[in-house]
Amino acid sequence: MEEKILVIADRDDLKEQIERSLVDYKNIQYRSPREIKIEIDRIGPDVVLATPPLGGSGVDLVSDIRMETEHASIVFISDSEDFALLRDVIRAGAIEFFVFPDESALLSQRLEKIIQTVRLNPSTEVAATGQNFKRGRGRVFSFYSGKGGSGRSLLSSAFAQTLKFESTADVILIDLNMQFGGVDSYLGVESNRSFVELRPVINELNESHIRNVIEKERHSKLELLLSPKDAEIAETITDDFISKLIRACRRSYDFVIIDLPPTINEQTYTALEESDSIYYVIHADTPSLHILKSVESLFQRLNIDMEERVELVLNEVDKDNEIKQSDIKNLVRYPITAEIHRDYKGVQERINNGEPLRKGQKEKRLSPVAKDIRKWVLSKI
Repeated sequence: MEEKILVIADRDDLKEQIERSLVDYKNIQYRSPREIKIEIDRIGPDVVLATPPLGGSGVDLVSDIRMETEHASIVFISDSEDFALLRDVIRAGAIEFFVFPDESALLSQRLEKIIQTVRLNPSTEVAATGQNFKRGRGRVFSFYSGKGGSGRSLLSSAFAQTLKFESTADVILIDLNMQFGGVDSYLGVESNRSFVELRPVINELNESHIRNVIEKERHSKLELLLSPKDAEIAETITDDFISKLIRACRRSYDFVIIDLPPTINEQTYTALEESDSIYYVIHADTPSLHILKSVESLFQRLNIDMEERVELVLNEVDKDNEIKQSDIKNLVRYPITAEIHRDYKGVQERINNGEPLRKGQKEKRLSPVAKDIRKWVLSKI
């Protein structure tokens, strides 16, 4: 069977030039960027030729295509030479970049080789990238709880720092508690910078912009995008900004960790929708379970997929807990991904001193909480 080629183009001039380059191929379909989410799964293309969308980002288009199909080979076609765009679309998942009309003949030559590769081994590209480090698509883990005081910010910051200690991955932690912040105090970071500084460049946001405003945790070199800690500024941050911020970080980092506030608003909803996994932090008590049920009901009304993405983090586990792990397994359908034991003295002392839970990769005496988080992180990489 002849391989399927999908051409995504808004502009008629580029579409016509591509048509002339594809005269030797029959199984070709044309769609606009707006039809990606609806059509690409139905078509099931082997090769996608993507062009810059009108009024949009070519990098985001490639990212969207890669999110919808892991198996298709993506070729990006532009009408101008742009090294930064070339770099970013390749990071986002494209395998080739051509400038039309100068390289139209080259496309014809390379396309035959791409199709031959698809015929020989259609799953090579996906298999080679690995589960956790998909090319062009970092993993996004959001930490959420409907109950305040669950320990969500402490766990998200410690998880991100431990992930940096225990792997060679590029990791970034985003604090979306926009009114008051939080992760900076758990990591001992002081700064006046925040991700709000990215607003002027949000439509062309790239790795260079992000690295201009990040802070680094000094022990692990974990990169941080901090909260503005300002309710008035928080009201100016749109869901579109949050979406573009997360997608840009996804393209540039292997892991994106997001600390979310309990409040469900447009920004929180957007972050949850962009997440690969949602770590719901819960205590083993009746009020926490009641709130989880309310959250579950709200998520269902908002069409937020919980079945495949939500994992429970059982915090402050102790022999005196009102409810045992076995009880939670019977009451809740989501898997328990981690158990973090109670260690009030050890944790509180670090918090009061403005110190993170860990200060080195090879610390000999880790606290019980740090050990639990390390075990959890190692199960995810």
